[in-house]
Amino acid sequence: MAVPKKRTSMSKKRIRRNFWKKKGYLAAVKAFSLAKSISTGHSKSFFCATKK
Repeated sequence: MAVPKKRTSMSKKRIRRNFWKKKGYLAAVKAFSLAKSISTGHSKSFFCATKK
């Protein structure tokens, strides 16, 4: 099995972690935006039954 030969620098580790966090943040923003559009009834890409 491949093993890294040298220690990963703190800056490289921080960059990778920030990319990982940003992916989660963007997914959360997208989900919140979809939830807002569904609740206001302005959604064009998501269909749900509304109670009248």
